[in-house]
Amino acid sequence: DENSTEVRRDFELFQNYPNPFNPSTVIRYSLIKNGFITLKIFDTLGNEVKNLVNEIQNKGNYEITFSGENLPSGIYFYKFTLFLIYTNAKHYIILIASYV
Repeated sequence: DENSTEVRRDFELFQNYPNPFNPSTVIRYSLIKNGFITLKIFDTLGNEVKNLVNEIQNKGNYEITFSGENLPSGIYFYKFTLFLIYTNAKHYIILIASYV
């Protein structure tokens, strides 16, 4: 069907808990495929305040604890990015999936 769209599900990102938090919260995610992961925390001005993950990870379930102990009270956002590399005999395809 030419009007249908396919949604990729290479990862699942869950709501952090507890939220609101004081002083720490847990961010959970699940990878369906291996990939290079970044998980960064930003303040409301868009400044990166913490880089929690920056590495290749295998498929599976993960939990990361974020401590805001040294940060002022406020609203923070996390950005999860998954870089996948697909290969065949002649081509490399890099897929970037990001969620804020």
